[in-house]
Amino acid sequence: LRRFGESTASLIMNFLHLLRIPLHKGRSLRSTLQNLGLLEDFLKKHQSEFMRKSSSIGKVAQEPLANYLDSQYFGKIYIGTPPQEFTVVFDTGSSDLWVPSVYCDSEACEKHRRFDPTKSSTFQNLSQPLFVQYATGMVLGFLGYDTVTVSDIVDPHQTMGLSTQEPGDIFTYSAFDGILGLAYPALASKGSVPVFDNMMNRHLLAQDLFSVYMSRNGQGSMLTLGAIDPSYYTGSLDWVPVTLQQYWQFAVDRITVNGVVVACDGGCQAILDTGTSLLTGPTHGILKIQQAIGATEGQYGQFNINCWSLSSMPTVVFEIHGRKYSLPPFAYTVQDQDFCYSGFQGSNNSPLWILGTVFIREYYSIFDRTNNRVGLAKAV
Repeated sequence: LRRFGESTASLIMNFLHLLRIPLHKGRSLRSTLQNLGLLEDFLKKHQSEFMRKSSSIGKVAQEPLANYLDSQYFGKIYIGTPPQEFTVVFDTGSSDLWVPSVYCDSEACEKHRRFDPTKSSTFQNLSQPLFVQYATGMVLGFLGYDTVTVSDIVDPHQTMGLSTQEPGDIFTYSAFDGILGLAYPALASKGSVPVFDNMMNRHLLAQDLFSVYMSRNGQGSMLTLGAIDPSYYTGSLDWVPVTLQQYWQFAVDRITVNGVVVACDGGCQAILDTGTSLLTGPTHGILKIQQAIGATEGQYGQFNINCWSLSSMPTVVFEIHGRKYSLPPFAYTVQDQDFCYSGFQGSNNSPLWILGTVFIREYYSIFDRTNNRVGLAKAV
């Protein structure tokens, strides 16, 4: 039923339920109508009503995400005609889609799949440059159009970037080929329409939202396009308004440990970012959190945690839109065999708090473009 969206699923459930309602002396509506010779007409009438409703809506699609060491989550897409397969990070912290091209001879490109536009009958060159700057790397290339398929959603005439240079080492050893950005159009390259916006404009989705579940230590992670999947969360689902339509940005009230404010005193801004592994924030605030949880500074800006002390360490609480979102020690601790370190990381480059996979693993996340809001619920 989730494939049909909430309103249509409700119609189906009500219809099926109606056929089972006990009437006089335990008889159901189905048997009553059948005895009166009215069941066939009733079914035809309501089935045709359902078909009219379902034919006017888009799809719901689920794309399984691979979990790479609890740090990167990525899935498959297909580009071109015939389709060429790529592994991408579905990144809510950026807005461009790009993959390596056969015209790129950077080491990073040579170690990954490369798109060959001459082998796609639907490719069109836009003859516009691509330049995407990330916090830890950059991509240069050019823009084009082609058909992009995510799960069973076929997205025609989609803007895409083809890299011709991937400087540095950041993408060389990554387990993915490219990135599919899911943030707002304001962050996209000039002349580029983000994938999700193109899907919305073409009415390909049952609802103009998507949701993300990230597993811990194994399989089961999922990107759901066009729907919210209740099987991935428990308890209430709370909505947080987007404050600036670039990233998926919203206001945080404060961050506390044992009831004491340790950061974000008086409020701050945060983004929900599926493309960031850790939870980052301004250096001063992060240091206060590291001190509060008892982490000690190690090499390369990393803060170490005693693996045997997790049971006695405190919970870090993010208060967002009047609700408390707790991160217990096992959630904010990254474990590598017998070595443990903090999942909090300081940054001097931005005043924004970036709630990456450390946070999203704990909270099933919905990204709602219709209402420009983020939904958060305790992940199962």
